[in-house]
Amino acid sequence: MQTLFRYNWMVREQWYQWCEGVSEEELLKPRTGGVGSILKTLFHIADVEWSWTMAMLGKPDFQEDFAEYSSLSKVKELDARFRPEVEDFVLGWHEGMERNVFRDIRASDGAEVTDYWGEIMRHMIAHEIHHIGQLSVWAREAGKQPPSTNVIGKGLMDQDQQR
Repeated sequence: MQTLFRYNWMVREQWYQWCEGVSEEELLKPRTGGVGSILKTLFHIADVEWSWTMAMLGKPDFQEDFAEYSSLSKVKELDARFRPEVEDFVLGWHEGMERNVFRDIRASDGAEVTDYWGEIMRHMIAHEIHHIGQLSVWAREAGKQPPSTNVIGKGLMDQDQQR
């Protein structure tokens, strides 16, 4: 699990670097699908990861307003502010946490829902991978090569050995 979170963080950093070579206009351009733009999608990825982590830890969450973070530097700053707490949680993950129960009230109909932390963690991983795929399509539509999303060649298993 930790390996895939590190993979997502590595690819996210590569996307931030990619964005540095793209105009702000292109980063904010409305897109079909996703949450609306390249930059807003990167904001959404970091916000959702942090929000789920806070929910599992029973800590208060607040909804960040994208309007306050509508530049690459501000999205990166937000991610940098959120990442340490998320990373501590992820790196502290162990098998005994898999079946911890998370209860919530579904906003759409008020019904109580029960999920396991292990499911939520896997959802967080899949959520980012899904949105990175959208970013890759949008990059190609803009005539630019997206960062590689290949897991192979990123040295992730070497990092596991060092822990």
